[in-house]
Amino acid sequence: MKTYPMTIAGIKRELPICPLNDNLAIGAFVIFGDPELTTASAEALLKIAPEYDYIITAEAKGIPLAHEMARLAGNQKYMVARKKVKAYMSGVFEVKVHSITTAGEQSLFLDKADADLIKGSKILIVDDVISTGESLFAVEELVRAAGGTIVGKMTILAEGDAQVRDDIIYLEKLPLFTPNGDVIEGTLH
Repeated sequence: MKTYPMTIAGIKRELPICPLNDNLAIGAFVIFGDPELTTASAEALLKIAPEYDYIITAEAKGIPLAHEMARLAGNQKYMVARKKVKAYMSGVFEVKVHSITTAGEQSLFLDKADADLIKGSKILIVDDVISTGESLFAVEELVRAAGGTIVGKMTILAEGDAQVRDDIIYLEKLPLFTPNGDVIEGTLH
């Protein structure tokens, strides 16, 4: 399998190139099971984070990052926009989302207890990778519906067009690839 070498927050990794369709492949970036990279990335993002009250992320790959950022910031509570309603959730907020890495339409859900904490608070949205921005947009909608103020949107990697957005704070750029693993020109600005 072809890989793409990256240094992220001082940590070197080889990202496997994974085809999505006949024209496009992505560098698979997974922080699950990689505490060294998760901690280094969380530390780097906290150094440049705006002032906030709570962190929120979308389920699932952003959870280790949100957890580590909250832990490093003093074991602060963080929220997770869930992909399915759980039995303990009540008064649920829902937003629909299309993600580049997940087929079909999904929903993200937020529990009323978390929404009550978000109301009137400064919220920092974090994720591992932002690409199309669809998941990010859904989390933004949940925060707005709950009455929170978004003070920042942070990610470890900005992929493709996300690299040129001026509303995202990120550590590194991740290009898009052809299915044979070549960098698509124009995705690494």
